Amino acid sequence: MAALRIRYLTAKAVVAPTVLVMATCFYGTILWTIYISFTRSSLVPNYDFAGIAQYVRLFNTARWYTAFGNMFVFGGLFIAGALVLGTLLAVLIDQKVKGEGAFRTIFLYPLSMSFIVTGLAWQWFLNPTMGLQDFVRGLGWEGFTFDWIVDRDRAIYTLVIAGVWHSSGLIMAIMLAGLRGIDHEIWRAARVEGIPRWRTYLSIVLPMLRPLVVTCVVLLAIAVVKSYDLVVAMTRGGPGNATDLPAKFVVDLTFERANIGLASAGAVVMLVAVLAALAPYLYIELSRRAR
Repeated sequence: MAALRIRYLTAKAVVAPTVLVMATCFYGTILWTIYISFTRSSLVPNYDFAGIAQYVRLFNTARWYTAFGNMFVFGGLFIAGALVLGTLLAVLIDQKVKGEGAFRTIFLYPLSMSFIVTGLAWQWFLNPTMGLQDFVRGLGWEGFTFDWIVDRDRAIYTLVIAGVWHSSGLIMAIMLAGLRGIDHEIWRAARVEGIPRWRTYLSIVLPMLRPLVVTCVVLLAIAVVKSYDLVVAMTRGGPGNATDLPAKFVVDLTFERANIGLASAGAVVMLVAVLAALAPYLYIELSRRAR
C-alpha cells in the first residue's frame, strides 16, 4: 500500500507543473483579458475599472459589425464545406480503391502547410492578372472572368475556398478512421436486408459516427476563430473591410492602434459567440449520451 501511495503521489507531482502552467497560461490569460475589457486600458494595461464602456464603444464601431458578420458567413460555409467534402472523401476512400495510400497523402498534403502558405498560394492562384483568370484567357477564352478576390461582395467566399481546401483532409482522416472502425456485421446485415450502400452510409453508419462529427465541428470552429493568418496572407481584410474577421480586428487594435481594452472586449465577445454557437449542439450530444 505504501508503494502504491508513493507511486500515486509521484504521478501527481509529475503532472502538477503541467497543470499549473496550463491553468496560468490558458485560463489565467482568459480571466485577465475579461478583466482588461472592463478597464480604460489603451496603449498599456490600466486597471481602473470602467464598467462596460469598452463594450459600448465596440458595438458603436462599424468595422466590428462587418468583421463579426463575416465570421458567421465564413465560419458557416467553411465548417459545412470542410465537413461535407472531408466526409465524401472518406467514404470514397473507404471503398477499398487502388492506390489508397497515395490518395490519403494527396488529400492530407494541404494540412501540412500553414494558413500563411495556403493564403499566399491561393492569393496568387485567384489573382486576376496572373492567376487562374489570366491562365484561362491565355488559352483563348478571352471572356472568362474569375475576379472574386477583388470583388467586395464575393471576396469572403475566396477565404472559404482556401479554408475548405486546407482543412478537408483533416476531416477525411478523422472520418475514415471512424468508418474503418465500423463492425463488418453491420455491413453484412445491410446487404442481407437489401439496403443500398449509399443508404447504409447515410442512415446507419454516419449517425453512428456522431461523436466524431462533433469533434470535427469543434476543431473547425476553433480554426474559424483563429483565422487571422489566412486573412492577412490572402486579402489583408480587403477589399476595404469585406473580408475582415474578428481575429484580425482584435490583433489590429492591439498592435497597430494600441487599444488593449477595446481589443480585449472584442476577444471576449468572440469567445461568448463561439460558446453560444457550440453550447446547444454539445448539450444535445451530451443529453443523448446520458439517455
